[in-house]
Amino acid sequence: MQLILAPMEGVIDAVMRDLLTRIGGYNRCVTEFVRVSQTVLPKRVFYRLAPELLGDGKTAAGIPVYVQLLGSDPALMADNAAVAARLGAPGIDLNFGCPAKTVNKSSGGAILLRQPQRIAAICTAVRATVPASIPVTAKIRLGYADDDGFEDVVDAVADSGVSEITIHARTREQGYRPPAYWDRIADAVNRSSIPVIANGELWSPADVDRCAAVTGCDRFMLARGALCRPDLGLAIRARIEALDYPVLQWTDIEALLLEFLTTNAHRYSERHAVNPVKQWLMYLKHHYPQAAALFERVKRIKDPAEMDASLRAPVLAGVA
Repeated sequence: MQLILAPMEGVIDAVMRDLLTRIGGYNRCVTEFVRVSQTVLPKRVFYRLAPELLGDGKTAAGIPVYVQLLGSDPALMADNAAVAARLGAPGIDLNFGCPAKTVNKSSGGAILLRQPQRIAAICTAVRATVPASIPVTAKIRLGYADDDGFEDVVDAVADSGVSEITIHARTREQGYRPPAYWDRIADAVNRSSIPVIANGELWSPADVDRCAAVTGCDRFMLARGALCRPDLGLAIRARIEALDYPVLQWTDIEALLLEFLTTNAHRYSERHAVNPVKQWLMYLKHHYPQAAALFERVKRIKDPAEMDASLRAPVLAGVA
């Protein structure tokens, strides 16, 4: 079984990748997308979104970080993939699933699901340009407005020579609303010549079990569930391998939040340093009741020092 930490724009960045992979369970990560539009990007752009490239392309825990590219021009995508490869990216991922309106309006992300031939051209160009030793993967959805052309997109990716395809089991129009249509991933598994990674509505080890039973997949990409429960990857792996592991308690989460704040205080202006903490608390509250109470306490805080003090104060006395 393989577990991949998903790219989530503005949420799962290098700081979050570091925290979650140190907790454990993951085989690899994927960066937020590098937008490719008009030119070959300078190295600093890649280093900003994938600072792991300044080391060996891995997190501090030794987990490989694939660089994700988003764009619509095959030659430009290939040229930028070559830059990422030269900088030490252990893999290249191609984004054909982003549902953001601004991205889709500029011919990026999920809008390309309407053009399987364009997807095939991008995948083929990148695969031909990047050294054979570096995997190239692609991430798609079931379609744009509907899933009528889903099989065409799967075939376009699989026939292009890429290594794997990740499928978010919803269309662009369905966004992130449940359910995820895992049966359509099963359709892809049955016709694809390359491994398929399942993505969508994976919140718990039991969800992964059910998804595996429906899809036949043994590779899973975790996104929002990993933010709600930071030890989700480890919990899934422990369940599969029948291992004991130290379940994260609220006191562990408090320590992670303080580390998260301290690290972001060095990355952002004072005004914005507290915002990632609030954002993470909005996810954590789905698994930890203390997070909901803490968010109510800190949601109006703007000063990092005040946020630090509030994170250190007791939350929900009497709740384990």
